[in-house]
Amino acid sequence: MAHTPAWRNFRRTQDLTVATAGLIYAGAVVHAFDRLAGDPLLVQRTLLWPGLFLSLSLSVPLAVGVLRRTLARYVWMSFQAGFGQNVRSIVGGVVLLGGAAALIYWQISIAAHGGRYPAGVFSGYAAGIGILAAQAALVRVLERHPEVRKQIEL
Repeated sequence: MAHTPAWRNFRRTQDLTVATAGLIYAGAVVHAFDRLAGDPLLVQRTLLWPGLFLSLSLSVPLAVGVLRRTLARYVWMSFQAGFGQNVRSIVGGVVLLGGAAALIYWQISIAAHGGRYPAGVFSGYAAGIGILAAQAALVRVLERHPEVRKQIEL
């Protein structure tokens, strides 16, 4: 079935947000490997633990019924509020992703100069990507809900 332009834009925005966040994370990991080379725990701190947090933040909300329903309701309310359907909301999302990217790169810079290691920021950002991916997955689930279909199909 064909969907309304608003729903298509919303779905596309959800997917592109996950992809953009993933690319930012990948760039940060490459940057960390360049700036923090020689750290024996680099792979563990940038890939292993963050991968675990991403997996948990993606799978738990989709597997636990009450969390899935709550997150699906949030996704639906986001659509109804117009998120991802106009320039202002898209720019707002880009600004938030840019801010998170700036934070992770800043933390890498501090660690490169002898400061505290940014393991927490890597894990936190990865967990955020997991939540974004769960939301994008729930968009597809919502498309099959009869009440939602009435409102999003042409």
